[in-house]
Amino acid sequence: MLTSDFKFPGQTAFYKGKVRDVYTIDDKWMVMLVSDRISAFDVVLPRPIPYKGQVLNQVAAIMLEATKDIVPNWVKSVPLPNVTIGVKCETFPVEMVVRGNLTGHAWRTYKSGKRELCGVPLPEGMKENDFFPSPIITPTTKAHEGHDEDISREEIIKQGLVSEADYSRLEKYTLALFERGKQLAAERGLILVDTKYEFGKIGDTIYVIDEVHTPDSSRYFYAEGYEENQRAGKQQRQLSKEFVREWLMENGFQGKDGQQVPEMTDEFVNSVSERYIELFENITGRKFVKENVTKEETEQKIIETLKTL
Repeated sequence: MLTSDFKFPGQTAFYKGKVRDVYTIDDKWMVMLVSDRISAFDVVLPRPIPYKGQVLNQVAAIMLEATKDIVPNWVKSVPLPNVTIGVKCETFPVEMVVRGNLTGHAWRTYKSGKRELCGVPLPEGMKENDFFPSPIITPTTKAHEGHDEDISREEIIKQGLVSEADYSRLEKYTLALFERGKQLAAERGLILVDTKYEFGKIGDTIYVIDEVHTPDSSRYFYAEGYEENQRAGKQQRQLSKEFVREWLMENGFQGKDGQQVPEMTDEFVNSVSERYIELFENITGRKFVKENVTKEETEQKIIETLKTL
């Protein structure tokens, strides 16, 4: 599915994100359709990736189920391979990014000579991909358009984005979710390197929302060979959508003004689809089953499910 244009009974809002179409029903329920759109460098690429939406939605469903004892989550039903229905929360305007290793944005910051990220001090003497002494939280603002921006705990509270009491709870949940994610990853021979969580609130209850531990929101390394690669100064074998960004950069695209997205051939699109399926099977340990559902079947199933809530 590339896009949707449903009109559901009781529909009160619609939001089209980079890869998700989100319908609000009666200001109480959220219907999230995870499309096959793919984005990189904050740009939606011109061709969809078959089964990508199913991969992300099903990984998220599995991971939310595996962490619901830590913090309540928004999910009420996963009626279709690329659809999740859940409660509508008042969303916190920050994303809780948590990092176990000095990788990606954190490494680029460190390499530039800075020893602080989002108000968090970074130890001296670290190499790229080293483990931090303990995981660090480096939050960002949530941007509807363009790039999310780094922000410190102090600034979040000072600006009134989140109360100090709620932010303390978000920190606690973030670290507990990350620890569970690392345990689940270790069982699959993986290292959960970094990820992000989004949270919302209904009354006094905080919920984790959106996706959890998917290859779009997280970075994984293969555990096998990690120590040897670190000692030798070699790059780690990654399990994420980083390969898409690398292909774009190799073909002269980084989302900058004036740059054109390179041609996405059938061969490339199919290879990306196969990689996403590989990601699903490695992260979950389950065999991926391709499911194809028509637009009419999708609409009917969503309406039927909403009636049961």
